[in-house]
Amino acid sequence: MLDFIKIPDILFLDIETVPQHPAFKNQSEIMQELWEKKSSFFRKEDESASDVYQRAGIYAEFGKIICVSVGIITEKENNRKIRLKSFWGDDEKKLLEEFKTLLENYNSKKNINLCAHNGKEFDFPYLARRMLINGITLPGLLDIAGKKPWEINLLDTMELWKFGDYKHYTSLKLLTSVFGIPSPKDEIDGSMVSEIYWGKKDLNAIVTYCQKDVVAIAQLLLRYKGLDLIAPENIEIADQ
Repeated sequence: MLDFIKIPDILFLDIETVPQHPAFKNQSEIMQELWEKKSSFFRKEDESASDVYQRAGIYAEFGKIICVSVGIITEKENNRKIRLKSFWGDDEKKLLEEFKTLLENYNSKKNINLCAHNGKEFDFPYLARRMLINGITLPGLLDIAGKKPWEINLLDTMELWKFGDYKHYTSLKLLTSVFGIPSPKDEIDGSMVSEIYWGKKDLNAIVTYCQKDVVAIAQLLLRYKGLDLIAPENIEIADQ
């Protein structure tokens, strides 16, 4: 599977997002009104727009990115290592600019692929939308308008698992379980990120969680290709 993709040419990626404000009431009046309309499509009858505001982080128009983690696998004498780097903080524009610089530096050296789990539905479009909102021009890898399918270097481990079954959703947690990969959801999961960020102000915990997801995605792709998992001692984190 994926014999045409070389592992060292893949940049694995995960993002963490939160609502732009700690609570519904902190939004401007127009954004409150727009969230009322947006959330009406999924709110239960007894729920208000304020009740479901924690879900605003899922939508690029109402949320923001607080962490982008990436990883690349190196191969030397049949010894594989994964090196991680994260861009994180309260200043979304700054971390996105730093991520874009890394992306363009890697892509200038070789033709890389970005890989995420459910990336085509979430991570990739979210990154592109938030970059544009922050006045950042899109890097070539994310600027896919007008490109032919074979010109788009975006891989999605969830899409690969579908094998053409477009009705099928499989979580990263489930796939790591069935493939015998250590779960990244051991302490927190995505539903807890907003509270950890706005309530506990613990960005370090979120960065660690994001990096674990990147490792899990990389390990999953290795298993797709029938390769051995990377040992914990071969996982390195670059200086922040």
